[in-house]
Amino acid sequence: MSELIEILQIINTDGIGPVTFYNALNKGGSVAAAMEIVAAKKALCNRSKAEDMVAQAQKIGATIISFQDALYPEAIRQLNDAPPVLYALGNIDLLKHPVAVAIVGARNASIAGRKMASRIAYDLTERDVLVVSGMARGIDSAAHKGALYAKNRHGPTIAVLGTGLDEIYPPENADIYHQIATQGLLLSEFPLGTAAQMSNFPRRNRLIAALSAGTLVVEASMHSGSLITAKQAAEQGKEVFAVPGSPIESRAAGPNYLIKQGALLTENADDILNVLSITQNRQIKNYQLELIGLDKPQNKANIAEQKNTAMPAVTSPTPLLELISYEGVDIDELLRNSGLAQADFFMQILDLEFSGKIERQAGNKVARIK
Repeated sequence: MSELIEILQIINTDGIGPVTFYNALNKGGSVAAAMEIVAAKKALCNRSKAEDMVAQAQKIGATIISFQDALYPEAIRQLNDAPPVLYALGNIDLLKHPVAVAIVGARNASIAGRKMASRIAYDLTERDVLVVSGMARGIDSAAHKGALYAKNRHGPTIAVLGTGLDEIYPPENADIYHQIATQGLLLSEFPLGTAAQMSNFPRRNRLIAALSAGTLVVEASMHSGSLITAKQAAEQGKEVFAVPGSPIESRAAGPNYLIKQGALLTENADDILNVLSITQNRQIKNYQLELIGLDKPQNKANIAEQKNTAMPAVTSPTPLLELISYEGVDIDELLRNSGLAQADFFMQILDLEFSGKIERQAGNKVARIK
């Protein structure tokens, strides 16, 4: 704990960033020596302030992970400006998840773009690929929602923030923030209390790229920060994926440009999974086959036999919106009454939400909007 306090003192000294921190560390050979080097030139951050930072993190249930910690992600450690500390709230074991994909894009995303991001995030999460994004408006939020809906609404996801962990930005993402804190992970390099600043978000993007085996861009202008994330992913030797769009649509300019530059044209999760199955030494497996046992010869025979058996007719389900009242209905009850497969049900819920026809309510409910 004492060394963590010293690291916090150094990195929170005015004028000291990650690069200067590591230069001092390399020169001194230890954290204590690095602190002496910094203290000789600058007014060192007060020890009591660093201790308060630890206490504040503990108060909200957050963990401060130093660059020396085994939990610190190796991919981030390789960055020349890797944050000396990371602040984490939620399931920190997700930092060791074998394969992750970043999904980023426009804040002013279209409904179609948000649906695409949610669908791909949902499908990737169902196949045990962790979705990473930045909890921004638009594509980021849609990707997190899709991931959270997967795994019977227990899907994990990582949100890398451009603020302190105790600052919810944008404010309308409060529900997503709390849900990610419960079943996923919130991660930041910024101390608690750090408010949203434009300069923080490009820095945040390099961590999103580092945590992921590949980055998918869904809708982005030519000046979007999402292209910065894609550029950083490419520089880190990661795969870049992009969803194409109409050449007359400004939000398609970024992805179309990336595809021209060699990004992989992506229409669905399988396009990503097929690439990662090769580049990640086949860490991506056909989980659907494994889960239902289709990899076993006897089960293949059973499936073949079932194909020849007549199935009873299924009546068309009632349109989902008609089953949702203005007062609100429990999502579990709605799923049971809808007659829809779980994946289709949650995609339709997201579609209705993005279209402004329903809204979330407390207590796991949704309601029609008047």
